[in-house]
Amino acid sequence: MNTEKDFYAIAAARLALCRLPGLADAALREILTRFTDPRCLFAPGRLPDTIRGLPSEIRRCLTNAKGVISSEDHHWLRQADHRLIAHTDSVFPPALIEVTAPPPLLFVRGQSDSLLRPQLAIVGSRNPTPVGMEVAHQLARELATRGIVVVSGLAAGIDTAAHRGALSAEGTTVAVLGCGTDRPYPSENRRLAALISKTGAVISEFPPGTPPRREHFPRRNRIISGLSLGVVVVEAARRSGALITARLAGEQGREVFAVPGSIRNPMTRGCHTLIRDGAKLVEGVDDILEELPLLNELPSLGDPVGGEHVSSRTPLNTAQKDLLMSIGYDSVSVDLLVQRTQLTAEQVSSMLLILELEGYIAAAPDGTYTQLGDTRD
Repeated sequence: MNTEKDFYAIAAARLALCRLPGLADAALREILTRFTDPRCLFAPGRLPDTIRGLPSEIRRCLTNAKGVISSEDHHWLRQADHRLIAHTDSVFPPALIEVTAPPPLLFVRGQSDSLLRPQLAIVGSRNPTPVGMEVAHQLARELATRGIVVVSGLAAGIDTAAHRGALSAEGTTVAVLGCGTDRPYPSENRRLAALISKTGAVISEFPPGTPPRREHFPRRNRIISGLSLGVVVVEAARRSGALITARLAGEQGREVFAVPGSIRNPMTRGCHTLIRDGAKLVEGVDDILEELPLLNELPSLGDPVGGEHVSSRTPLNTAQKDLLMSIGYDSVSVDLLVQRTQLTAEQVSSMLLILELEGYIAAAPDGTYTQLGDTRD
């Protein structure tokens, strides 16, 4: 029976293998499949007999290995909420084993058991509209309330909204990184990563200290889709990482969902392309659950403390309602609203402030405004 000291030593040996130069993932998977306890590979004098039968290129890597890992690696391994799991471990997510070229190792910060629960991914633009942010937040919140783990990539924009939506329901969310778990990217999401790890997990196939690189993100995306029963795309341009994730999901046999939007919004063109290609159109959580009835059987979390995401709002007067109708669901400027309503700029600005404070609209960084959610009285 392995002691805690044994588990640490096994993890250290696995990390040492991960650090070997020239050892490809396929070779690492083969080694970990053969040696569930790889400490024997670093025992003096035993290596030639131990590795007999392995391909020559793998034997060459192991023969030249010193098995030394850095003090930073040891520091990562010693932290209580950190775990290094191999594809052969019982706690490795079974859905991920099914994908082409599964990661041989997963570095986990947080609760590794959250990886064994039913999961659904929400991904999208790093530069979404306020409506896109609200949709992602609300979908994630409702899914988490129903006991579903929300997976995303911790990126700015839709990913961040999805993670925060799940957390707002006191639910579970998993963030998959394209860098080491000790270097969350973007840096402004470090606190969010810490919050996620308390009830869910922050995971990566890249060892500690690995910086974010462009080529890492397609690899990360295959894990996001591989973990999930389906992928929901909320706002994505025609060329985007979210569409790569959706394509990988289709190749992996997962369901693909897309939220439609305004034909004037370039951030919804990728979603419309997915829908034309057969993705399920999503207007709410029920559209997802129709395709994945298994998720209906999960125990619900109930309505968490805090109630509805949008607080009760003061009823609008006639002028405010007319202005809201003029805004619609496309981003509009103050100048355009002045043209549509024949009001003065001062009148429009005053009412816009009230509508924003009451949660009827959202202001974008470029100074335009968009209607939020269902605003019918």
